[in-house]
This record gives sequence, structure tokens and C-alpha cells, in this order.
Amino acid sequence: MASLISDTAPWKDLKSHVGEIEKTHLRDLMNDAHRCHSLMLEFDGLFLDYSRQCATVDTMSKLFSLAEAAHLKEKINSMFSGEHINSTEDRSVLHVALRAAKDTTINSDGKNVVPDVWQVLDKIKEFSDKVRNGSWVGATGKALTNVIAIGIGGSFLGPLFVHTALQTDPEASKTAGGRQLRFLANVDPVDVARNISGLDPETTLVVVVSKTFTTAETMLNARTLREWISSALGPQAVSKHMVAVSTNLKLVEKFGIDPNNAFAFWDWVGGRYSVCSAVGVLPLSLQYGFSVVEKFLIGARSIDQHFQSTPFEKNIPVLLGLLSVWNVSFLGYPARAILPYTQALEKLAPHIQQVSMESNGKGVSIDGVRLPFEAGEIDFGEPGTNGQHSFYQLIHQGRVIPCDFIGIVKSQQPVYLRDEVVNNHDELMSNFFAQPDALAYGKTPEQLQSENVAPHLVPHKTFTGNRPSLSILLPSLDAYRIGQV
Repeated sequence: MASLISDTAPWKDLKSHVGEIEKTHLRDLMNDAHRCHSLMLEFDGLFLDYSRQCATVDTMSKLFSLAEAAHLKEKINSMFSGEHINSTEDRSVLHVALRAAKDTTINSDGKNVVPDVWQVLDKIKEFSDKVRNGSWVGATGKALTNVIAIGIGGSFLGPLFVHTALQTDPEASKTAGGRQLRFLANVDPVDVARNISGLDPETTLVVVVSKTFTTAETMLNARTLREWISSALGPQAVSKHMVAVSTNLKLVEKFGIDPNNAFAFWDWVGGRYSVCSAVGVLPLSLQYGFSVVEKFLIGARSIDQHFQSTPFEKNIPVLLGLLSVWNVSFLGYPARAILPYTQALEKLAPHIQQVSMESNGKGVSIDGVRLPFEAGEIDFGEPGTNGQHSFYQLIHQGRVIPCDFIGIVKSQQPVYLRDEVVNNHDELMSNFFAQPDALAYGKTPEQLQSENVAPHLVPHKTFTGNRPSLSILLPSLDAYRIGQV
């Protein structure tokens, strides 16, 4: 029988360490300046502070031993070298190749896939340039200024997240001037109605995203929009108004789309990681121009390289992963709140829900053995300060839910009102800094009594504190930083 990670000595060591942590309040841990300083790090302008996790330096050292027992370093190397780490489908997992530099070599089944990636990227650049500069026009000769991308799951959630984040970036909003990008995912006809509302088929380009061109919901929506275009402009208009992101050229052609206007991606791209493939790059390039989207890819590349080469003690993705394991499988906290203090990241939580919960949503090991411990977490979230007026009371006073706070130093759209003592972004960020402290320190009955709170209200106003969180601070939120996120 395959051995489980829970059979190893580092796992058992962490299990026995839980009691020690449960005896310690974050209030006391936060008094240890050396510990706090040790649980902070910076990479390429990104700052991570995880000192408000229910963990000590010793906890982290035990987690690093667990990573070693799980052969994490070898598994990272296996992924980057194109080994078939997706054993259930016998495939490489190479979304990192989608944003690799041109001169990189990343092999899958003995073949360097990076030239293939760049061939598609160059084709996207050429096509999106033509549509944007008006040299590719619709059937009636009008410029195509509106794009509807049809996809579901990863073909929708990743691109929607990036689009929403870029909309208010000054550079991206300038390059998107006069254009619209919409996403049609749900097979519900209400979603169709909302997507075509106010649009003219003459000026609309439809991007159908389906690897096999057989996904039931996507293809029904594609046929619905094909009918919308055909009934307005005639069936011959389809080849001018519809393009595809697919690997099945035969079905693309059968559908009525010119196979020359199909943009490839590969079996080694998992759907939920496909935003950096043609799935996301094509619609986003049509909206913002290829140069903006390329900055997004370079931002993602910076984290790939950091993840691959940085020792675990300073490796942000590894630390976030280990802390999740600690919170879920050892401390027994089933959920995580993703709380970006910027409206631009409002679609981050749904994207991460899929990337994390759909990827890790099994109760068995890679060998198919039922796990004797809880794994995977429930992800949810809203932008601050909206969430504060929605579910934060539960987080402060009810169940313990570890929180990931994400803040931006420089707002995409700063506002300075005359006679306002604090500008809007500073008001937002004061909440970003206050919430993790309130969760960690809480408020004791004694403090409330000293503030003359009526005795019958003391239990209702007591915050126990000792609620874990971490904070990620970005210098700004442009295409590069969105790629890093």
C-alpha cells in the first residue's frame, strides 16, 4: 500500500506541536519582535507578513521538514522539467511554459514546447493588432470593437479576473478606449441576453474557447451567438465574426469557423491554469493590446522563477501553501477568506476558488488512497471594505477563518478631495492595516469594562483575538503585478 504523508515523522511532529500552539495567544506571539521579523519577507517589491499566523519560528521549521518529507523540491523540479506529474491523465503540467521567455527550454515528451507557445503568442499579437487597428473588419466593413468570449470554468474565471483587474489600470484603460470585452459562461439564456444587450452583431467578434470544441455549455452558447450573427448578417458572416481557441480543428471548421482563425493550446495546459494561454491572452489582447498582456505574462514569469529557485524559507508560494496545510490539516480550520483591499481584484476569490478547490478537491492521495485527515480548504472572499459590512463579524467573533489580506500601496485611481482629512485610498488602507491586528489581538472583557461598556453588552463586544491572518502588500496594481498575483 502506498505510504501517506501523514505516516511520516515530520507530520507526527507537527501533530504533537499543535497543543503547544493552542496554549499560546497571538497577542503574546506578537510581542516577540525577533519572531515577527523572521516571519516577513520581500521579493521583487512584493511584501509578505505572516507574523499573525498561529505559528512560531519552530512551527515553520517543522513545516519545512514536512515539505522535505513530501519531496516538494523534487516535485517542483519534475513539474518544470515536463514530467507527467498529472498521473490520472498521464500529462505534463506546464502552465509555466505559457509565460516563459523565448530563449527558455521547457520539454514535454522530449520536445521543447516554448517555440510552440511563442508561435501562438505571435499569431495572437498579429491578429489582435489587425482587429484593433481596423485592418480586420466585420462582414459589413465595420470595425470590430466589441468582443464576447465564450468559455466556462478556467476558460472564463481566469480571464475575467485579469480583465476586471486591468479595467481601471491607467495604461490598460487607455489602450482599451472605445472597446468592450464581455464573458459568456453560463448556459442560462439570461447570461446570453446580458452579453448581447446593447451590442450590434456588425461590430462584435465572438471568441469560442473550448479545447475539444465539445464542451456542452460552451458549444450551445456558441451556436446561440452564431445564430444571432447569422440572422442579422447572413451565414457567410460567421467566418468574419467568430474565431476559436481550440485544439480540434476539424470541429472548428465544421462549426463554420476558418481553422486559420483558431488559436491552439495543448494537453499540458490544465483548464484552471489556462489564463496565460490563448484562452486568456487572445480576448485580453483584443481588449488591451498585446503589449499590456505581455507585461501580465512577464509578471507571472517572475513568480514562476521565484517559486522554482528560491529556498523554501524565502519562497512566497511555498510559504502560502505550507501555512494552508498547517491551518487546514493540523489546526482544523476548514476555510480561508481572500480579502483584497482593492475593488480591482474583486474577481480574485472566484478565480482562486477554481484554481485551489477544483485542483485540490479530492479526499484521496495521488495514489488513490483515502486520506485520514482533512485536506483542501473552502475559499471565499470579497474586496475590503465591502466584506467588513458583510461577514467580518463571523470572522472576528464566530468561527476561526484564516484570512489573506492583499493591499496595494499606490491606488490605480487615486482621489484627493478638498477639505477631506484622509484621502480615499488612505481610508481604505487604514482598514487594511487595522483588521489583521484586530483579529490577532482581539478585545478582552477587561478592556471593555475599562471603556465603561454596559455589563450586559460586554459578551457581545468581546473579540477573543488569536485569529490567524497574513498580509500581502503590492507596490501598485498594473499588468505586471496582476501577473504576479
